[in-house]
Amino acid sequence: MTFVSEVLVHLCSAGAWSRAQDCGYVRSDSLSSVGFVHLSTPPQVHLPANRLYRGRDDLVLLHIDPARLDSPLVWEPGVPTDPESMLFPHLYGPLPVTAVTQVAAYRPGPDGTFPPLEDPT
Repeated sequence: MTFVSEVLVHLCSAGAWSRAQDCGYVRSDSLSSVGFVHLSTPPQVHLPANRLYRGRDDLVLLHIDPARLDSPLVWEPGVPTDPESMLFPHLYGPLPVTAVTQVAAYRPGPDGTFPPLEDPT
């Protein structure tokens, strides 16, 4: 199933983003372990952020132009705790730095949780 989204996002540490700029690609651990890079739409990114990164203040949010991706993008279910029928974009290859259009700090609130983002489209 294919969806159209004008902007996708990827969470990573500032250090991982710095390394990606040196080599040209974001190669998250999930690419080796499950074969894809986890992406999200802006309104759903808080779900994996709270599940995986609660309380971390070193994260950046990479805004991605899907038209600039050079590997297959597949919309698939997340984990069982995500809302029923919600699909997430999975990139089956490394994320090219050239697909990143904006980088912004993504900080949790005082309670350590990440707030939902509004969809920029």
